[in-house]
Amino acid sequence: MARNRNRPAEGINEPNMTPLIDVSLVLVVILLVATPMALQSGIAVSRAGQSSRQAVPVESERIEISILSDQRLELNGTPLAAGALTPSLRPLLRNSATRQVIITCADSVSHGTFVAVLDEARSLGAAGLGLAGGTR
Repeated sequence: MARNRNRPAEGINEPNMTPLIDVSLVLVVILLVATPMALQSGIAVSRAGQSSRQAVPVESERIEISILSDQRLELNGTPLAAGALTPSLRPLLRNSATRQVIITCADSVSHGTFVAVLDEARSLGAAGLGLAGGTR
């Protein structure tokens, strides 16, 4: 016993990694949950109720986009290729007093195409976006 009293007590010389690993794993989980929310489209779309008494803009002031398939669109009844939406929509929005855009989408259209058209209309200056029921 005399030997143990004279020997200096050894301390812990290595850092405890458990709290660091715990905090790191919690941060990874938070980032995994938050990342999809940050990448979602920032377009707010409101659906009008059937009993809504809000006046509908004049028919000539509305711009109507029909998404028929992933590669075919119609702008105010005129057929367009998917890449021709921007040059056709920009002057219509620029000259429109209300900048109201109504989008109708076929059931077979992919979600990515639908969101891309929504994003394009919003980025070109659409003040209001309305969604109509599916087509053909």
